[in-house]
Amino acid sequence: MKELAPIVLFVYNRPLHTQQTLEALAVNELAAESVLYIFADGIKPNATDKDIEKVEKTRQVIRNKNWCKEVHIIERDNNIGLAASVISGVTEIVNKFGRVIVLEDDLVTGSGFLRFMNDALEQYENEERVWQVSGYFFPLKNIRSSSSSFFLTFASSWGWATWQRAWKHFDPLSEGYSRLKTEKELAYHFDINGSYPYTAMLLNQMEQKNIDSWAIRWWWSIFIHNALTLFPDKSLVNNIGYDEEGTHTKYDNGHSVVEFDCNYQISSFPQLIAPDTNMLRKLQGYLINGHEKSNNQILLTKLKSFFKGNFLIII
Repeated sequence: MKELAPIVLFVYNRPLHTQQTLEALAVNELAAESVLYIFADGIKPNATDKDIEKVEKTRQVIRNKNWCKEVHIIERDNNIGLAASVISGVTEIVNKFGRVIVLEDDLVTGSGFLRFMNDALEQYENEERVWQVSGYFFPLKNIRSSSSSFFLTFASSWGWATWQRAWKHFDPLSEGYSRLKTEKELAYHFDINGSYPYTAMLLNQMEQKNIDSWAIRWWWSIFIHNALTLFPDKSLVNNIGYDEEGTHTKYDNGHSVVEFDCNYQISSFPQLIAPDTNMLRKLQGYLINGHEKSNNQILLTKLKSFFKGNFLIII
């Protein structure tokens, strides 16, 4: 294996979540051999004393231990927001090292997360159509886990990795997105064959500015290039951030992994570089039915989150 990919972690004002994220990362199989870059966003203008205290406590957490082989901390003086922080941080590190693994401050990883990321980054380094490796997958109950992985024309924002060759195509301006307003078939496919309102989210990002998401723009970049993401058949990442502490994740969208297996490993990779149509059908059903529990409360939660601009993009 080549030198391990650097890890970037983005934090702000959630010390307890950040602590759990770092503790889980530290017990990953390859943590002791990995280099970690932590980008800590700055205090917002007009922040309260409580807000300032949470930012300071978060910075105390990240400085508390040597979480990996090396830890480099970048503490911003000003608050630039999650989207700008991720875009600039990922760009800086991936341009320097050619590959990168990305985490945010509310993601608990299983012990095999770094192994899967690094193995996949090496396996598909020269496959131009493969743009992303995801550590997360939706908690579908109708698939049999077999320590394997598969491709989808899709994207993910909960624990992922990419190469410089792919990230250079990321377009924060989402050139051509307006086609979604007139080309119904294009919008249908961007919405995962009509199963989720990603078109509305991208239009909201680009025109109404009610959300601030790098991820919906990354999905557009992947989509228009017909690129692929590698997913594990069972999630290696769990989001613990759905509470009042979250800036973007106050409402549970139902995609957290209730029965998270922190020891799960992925040992098998697809040889065919093509989307798994069977998995796509199952994913569509999951998204349409509200994580296999179609009830009014879940739909209400999604609507609240979406229209408040706090909806975490899981794409």
